[in-house]
Amino acid sequence: MNKPQIFDYPLFALGFRAFFALAGLSALALIALWKSIHDGSFTPVNYFPANYWHAHEMLLGYASAVIAGFLLTAVKNWTGEQTLYGDKLAGLCLLWIYGRLLPFYSGMIPDSLIALVDLSFLPILAYSIAKPIIKTGKFKNLLFSALLLLMTVGNGLIHAELLKLTQHSAWAGLSLVVAMIILMILVMAGRVFPFFTERGLSGVLILPNPLFEILAIASAVSVFFLQLLQINGTLLALVAIFAVVANLARVLNWYDRRIWYVPLLWVLYAGYGWIILGFALTALAAYSWIPASLALHAFTVGGIGILTLGMMARVSLGHTGRALRVSNAIALAFVLINLATLFRVLIPMALPQWYEQIVYMSTLCWLAAFSLFMLIYAPILTTARVDGKEG
Repeated sequence: MNKPQIFDYPLFALGFRAFFALAGLSALALIALWKSIHDGSFTPVNYFPANYWHAHEMLLGYASAVIAGFLLTAVKNWTGEQTLYGDKLAGLCLLWIYGRLLPFYSGMIPDSLIALVDLSFLPILAYSIAKPIIKTGKFKNLLFSALLLLMTVGNGLIHAELLKLTQHSAWAGLSLVVAMIILMILVMAGRVFPFFTERGLSGVLILPNPLFEILAIASAVSVFFLQLLQINGTLLALVAIFAVVANLARVLNWYDRRIWYVPLLWVLYAGYGWIILGFALTALAAYSWIPASLALHAFTVGGIGILTLGMMARVSLGHTGRALRVSNAIALAFVLINLATLFRVLIPMALPQWYEQIVYMSTLCWLAAFSLFMLIYAPILTTARVDGKEG
């Protein structure tokens, strides 16, 4: 007999519900707060320096929430075993929330406790998805637990500098976290893009090219490895250009021009396109022809931001028994988040004298996109499946 759950609500029935809701809310709160901190209108006490806080929270706050929701849901599908739900899921959500709030209590509680709470989330998530994977012998999926643990190493390097255990390790930690998230996206893209494309378009059969799959991932690993070693110049540029070619070939092997009529498809391909552009901009930044921050934001605002929004939209529909079609409001949200990336990455290259105003436009587009997401998806995430099934 199952123990009665205190948190016996649809929101805690499956991982995607609670964590996608937290991700959507944090996408709004974190960016709005960052805008106030950046322009000086709000100067809170914080464990993190301002720039580190922004980067840390968007990667290890927002993105980690999306990853948690996706993996807890996907692993249940892959293994047929129940992942966290009810009270245990609520407990993991609460741990994530404490990780966001405690840095603002620096000076009132020990910094080591702030670090410990934040560092504990990803290992617990990795353990939670590893249990059903090991139980069912689906060992290849342990790759995702490994990537989560490597993200933890990156997070540890950030906290080590802030706790004065190391010097100059925080930027390497942030770079490692970005690399692991992008690699997780690239691995997952190989699983879902062909499937989603076949499901979304009639008469499409995609046969992934094993060579393209290997080269796309290997070239991305090589670029991020060189960056972690702080190697620039010709070597990084050549490897980054190869990553552009390999990943473009991979995407073209899946591509069908009819995706542009299906918002749930084109948003995913657009997000992957920003990752490819990120590699191209990395090649330019290797020679200091453009600021490295533009390449970084192509990966983060573009690749991570767009793909996570698109995946949350699709997964939420599919796992609540709804038709895989989005409203015009969500299609507009997809356009807006691409505009946010355009304003943050490409337009500053053409109009550097208007940088602050352009970044402000990017912020407005991001906030508008996630406002529409929460407006449409909050009822979907918090109510029972329309087909009466569990989850």
